[in-house]
Amino acid sequence: MKKPWNDYVRELMAISGKNQNDIADAMGKTQGAIGHWLTGRRTPNFDDVAQILKILGAEKVILNKDGTVEDFDVNVTPVRLRSKKVPLISYVQAGMWTDVNLLNDSEDFDFILTDLDVSENAFALKIKGDSMEPDFIEGDVIIVDPKIQPHAGEFVVAVNGDYEATFKKYRPLQDYDNYGNRHFELVPLNPDYDKLTTLKQAIRIVGTMVEHRIYRRKR
Repeated sequence: MKKPWNDYVRELMAISGKNQNDIADAMGKTQGAIGHWLTGRRTPNFDDVAQILKILGAEKVILNKDGTVEDFDVNVTPVRLRSKKVPLISYVQAGMWTDVNLLNDSEDFDFILTDLDVSENAFALKIKGDSMEPDFIEGDVIIVDPKIQPHAGEFVVAVNGDYEATFKKYRPLQDYDNYGNRHFELVPLNPDYDKLTTLKQAIRIVGTMVEHRIYRRKR
């Protein structure tokens, strides 16, 4: 569920007991400026909104480029958040991602806020399909860090010759290729799908999952 950021902030203010003056003091702004933002008379930038959410203790919310906040529950006590943001990208974009450079900086991304200490090239991906059920359901969001090397049993985003990413469980094998690289398998959790293996095809690991977010599920 999406909601305008300022409506969400008002609900957080009611929960936390903080008011516009508290936000203004923490940001070094005037109470009037905060009031104009909350009423929509003026529009704050992304970082200002992220800072307000941090001040009010919001945790792990998606702040969209259209000014809405997604998937929150005002019955849950907010937790302190660092305003680290990672881009929410598509599977095709993930297939072009590397651990040394990003896509074009002009790409128009949505962003997810996180309190994790991830690298600058970390990204978020929304799960699609059912190959990783029951643990990962379509619509869940994962955060992936290209700087982290996977260990056995961890989950990774990888790409093969199709240049579109896939999300699977990482399983190293005992065999090595001619360059001394260890072979591995990518294993779906859903037994209806086949595993992938570097013994049969070229696969590149894009990054390792560092966080899994489960949103409201309707069954």
